[in-house]
Formats: sequence, structure tokens, C-alpha cells
Amino acid sequence: MSTLSERILGAAAGSYVDHKVDRAYAHDGTGVLALASWKAMEAGCIADPGRTCLIFDHIAPANNSVAAGLQQELRTFAGEQEICFSDIGGGICHQVMAEGIALPGEVIVGADSHTCTLGAFGAFATGVGATDMAAIWAEGATWFRVPETIAVNLTGRFHGAAEAKDLALTYVGRLGMDGATYRALEFLGEGVVSLSMDSRLTICNMSVETGAKTGLFYADETTARFLEGFGVHAESQEPEDCCYREELHLDLGEIVPVIAVPPRVDAVRPAKELEGIALDQVFLGTCTNGRYEDLARFARIVKGQKVKVRTIVAPASRSTLIRAAGNGVLADLLGAGCTVLSPGCGPCLGAHQGVIGEGEVCLSTSNRNFRNRMGVGGEIYLSSVATAAASALSGVMTDPEGYFAV
Repeated sequence: MSTLSERILGAAAGSYVDHKVDRAYAHDGTGVLALASWKAMEAGCIADPGRTCLIFDHIAPANNSVAAGLQQELRTFAGEQEICFSDIGGGICHQVMAEGIALPGEVIVGADSHTCTLGAFGAFATGVGATDMAAIWAEGATWFRVPETIAVNLTGRFHGAAEAKDLALTYVGRLGMDGATYRALEFLGEGVVSLSMDSRLTICNMSVETGAKTGLFYADETTARFLEGFGVHAESQEPEDCCYREELHLDLGEIVPVIAVPPRVDAVRPAKELEGIALDQVFLGTCTNGRYEDLARFARIVKGQKVKVRTIVAPASRSTLIRAAGNGVLADLLGAGCTVLSPGCGPCLGAHQGVIGEGEVCLSTSNRNFRNRMGVGGEIYLSSVATAAASALSGVMTDPEGYFAV
């Protein structure tokens, strides 16, 4: 019997396999590097242009003339090769791929470490380097070492203000930043039934923060219903009895709002222990927490009130923004004093649209809080959507219990 990774890659853990790539994508940052390698290879044509995507999200729109010139070069390349292309405002690459493109059972590679997000669909999704991506463009395939798997068994349901990001930070805290190096995290158990696709994408997104190769859920009725919304049919996947490297057991009912303290993602503490720390900025967005459910949850908390600290919101995709604009979520965010950006990564990588200054403190729903990531000398704390919203209203780090009734 096989783990899901073994099943998809067609070999036992520890084996090396050459495998066709079903979906390959890069963004405006890694695409520049991949294109340079592609030109050096003199490969000629993309092996499978219909399954290759180039998505602008990291510095979108461009923040200076150099970035603009590089992006124009990539636009030209995408047109010449007739590959799938998403320009500025389309959204974050992982979210764009999640909207009816990534499918269960596929092998998906992206030139970004958070490609593991798409494992939420029951796909083997993992990040590769820019040079590897250039080779995949040329050959349509690559090699893998099939990872051993850690089972993350989930029971119960969330209570109070706890949500998927709190679960993600909790398992990162338990495993540590290198506790799952080159392993797959397989999320299973009766607790999975209560998790939406948006929640599953958040949970898989953080798997690389433990060093994991990928994180995966088995495709089920929730997966099928979500993909049906994009006109795509998907079959369910059933877990088999198999051998796991280790197992982690988490009761969703025991998860509480937590915050990761800089500069480590695994330095996780209950939000109530950090209450009162002054904030300069709150950021809602990224490939971790910029989806519709995230925006709607934040809006429900701040509706009719005013934030007391600058609060930046970056929707994960154009479709997310359109949906939020159409049903009042966007109006509630703007009415509360939030600043809404064009869909994309925003200030997550410290390029523009919300970089923090030396000594400033940002509470972010993103996935990394390394030194200088969002601005030289600034500090980043990571939290859930509810914790970020409650903190934006109070101006200091705040336990969201009492601000949000589930």
C-alpha cells in the first residue's frame, strides 16, 4: 500500500524517478532567471506550452524601470512560446493555479517554494529552482526522489476564533523549521471533513516552513465541489493502509489562536501571551491568507469600526477581488479604513506596496517572518486572519477571542 506521494509518483519512498510534469509555472521574479537559463540552453520551443504558465505577482505592477523592462521581456517570451500568461492584477501564482487549473493526481512544479500550496487538491506539488524550471520547459519532465511521509492526523472541529492558519502555525511549531526536511506531510483523519478548500490551501502552503517537499490532502467531495465551480470534474482519492515515517495527531478543537515570533516561523506562542505589543502595520494577504474566505472573515470583524493602525489588504487573485467587491466585503474593508492593493503578493517579499521601516512592527498573515524580509530592520509577527483583524482594531496585538463568534 502506498502514501499519496508514492501513488502519484509511482514508486516507493527513497526511489529516484523521472516523471512527466503535468503543470509548470513561474512568476515574474523566478521567470527572469529561468528565461536566462532557457536562452543558454538554446532549447528552441517549450515542450508543452498548454501546461506551462507564467504569472506576474511578485512585483506587480513593476516598482521601477528595471523591473518593467524585465517584465516586458517575459511578456514577449510568453507570447512567442504561446504559453498561459497572467499579467499584473491576475493574482498570486499559487492562487491562479488553484482556480480550476491544478487537479488531483497531477505532478505540479513551480519556480517558487510555496508551490506546495496546491497539494490541497491531492496533487504532488513542489517548488523547483529557476534552472530546473528552464529544463522542464525544454523537456516537459524532471526527476524526483520520492519523499517519505509524515501523517498529520486531524480530529474534531475548530472552536472559537481558531482557524486554519492557527493549525498551520501549530504544526510548524511542533515539527520545527527542519523537522520534515524532504518529507511529505499528508493531512488526513475525520477532522478534514470540516475544512474548506481555502483552509486546505492555507494548511498546505505552510508545509515548506517545516522543510517539507510538499503537503497533501486527499481529494474528496469538498475538492470535487470546489472544482465543479470551475467546470472541472475530479475523482476522489481514498487513503490506503501504508507506512508513515512518523505521525502527528492534532485535535482541531484544541487549537487556539497563535502567533509566530520573529525571526522564526516555528517560534509559536498563544496570541493571548503577546497581547499589548504595539503595531505599526497589519497585512492581510499573500498565498497563505489572501483568499475570499480570509477577506470575508477579516471584514466581518472590522465592519462598522475603524482600524487604529495602517492596514493593508492584498487579494490573492482578481476573481477574489471581484467576488469581494460584488457582495460588500470590499466596502466593509474600505469603510473600516483598510487600504486595498491590486491582487498579488504585495509587501510580503519587501519589494514595494507596504515595506516596513527600521524598528517598525508588522503583524502579517503571510508565511515567513525572517529578518529584513518586509523591510530592513523591521519585525514581522505571523498570525491568523482573526488575530490580525482584532489587532488592527485595537492597534496592538490582540487575542481575537471575543471579537469573532464562529
